[in-house]
Amino acid sequence: MTLVQLAALFQEQKLWIVSASDLSKDALHIYFGLGLFLAVRLLWRWRGGWIAAWIATFAMACAGEWLDIVAEITRSTLQPDTAHLHDIWNTMFWPTVLLLVGRWLQPQLSRATATPSGEDAERRLKQA
Repeated sequence: MTLVQLAALFQEQKLWIVSASDLSKDALHIYFGLGLFLAVRLLWRWRGGWIAAWIATFAMACAGEWLDIVAEITRSTLQPDTAHLHDIWNTMFWPTVLLLVGRWLQPQLSRATATPSGEDAERRLKQA
């Protein structure tokens, strides 16, 4: 499959989703960006998951816009750069917000509430 065929298939699928879901293209960018971000974050639960999810979402947004540009070039209907940047902005806004506040969304275990084990458990029994 050539790049032009891939871009045409991508455009066709995107237009089908827009018509089937009755969403605007802007809303589609928001939902796909947020959906991919949350899916990667749920799969990557250990350290670095927030940034991995953000990078995956950014890569998807850039790849989608690149395929849009290729399709527009083949149809000789190239949109201005601001339209493509607007799409990337729509895709990345909420994932960026979640990335920035994500560290406060995870519960932190404090030493006082953590269940003691080993020598700490024995010390607590002796103190009680």
